[in-house]
Amino acid sequence: MPTEVVIDNALASLWYHPEKQIVHHQFHQFMYGKEFQEFLMAGMELLKKNKARKWLSDDRALAALTAADMEWAHTTWFPQTAAAGWRYWAIVQPTKVIGKMNIDRLMKEYLAAGITARYFDDPNEAMSWLEKL
Repeated sequence: MPTEVVIDNALASLWYHPEKQIVHHQFHQFMYGKEFQEFLMAGMELLKKNKARKWLSDDRALAALTAADMEWAHTTWFPQTAAAGWRYWAIVQPTKVIGKMNIDRLMKEYLAAGITARYFDDPNEAMSWLEKL
């Protein structure tokens, strides 16, 4: 079964890998506010619809997240995504230090809530790890 392209634009791409049951996103440039939130909610809906449990975040191009987006991720996106069945998270780390700091904060929170997560430098390694789970 081929990979489903759900969103593909200048800001980001979102795919679903049906045979692997993996939601996969890649940021291409800075995204915030409504666009950021709608993008992540599309991923959550994809995970929920397909009863998937794995998510690959290719965040190499992710810079800082706004305080409002961090709060939204904490109070809205994460609870809904966890309730939809999300359990495994492979993160290709941002190249910018500020982006790494944001993802570190989220990762610690999500680990404490029961998500199994791991950092990677290469998206292929991240995908391989998720496939083995």
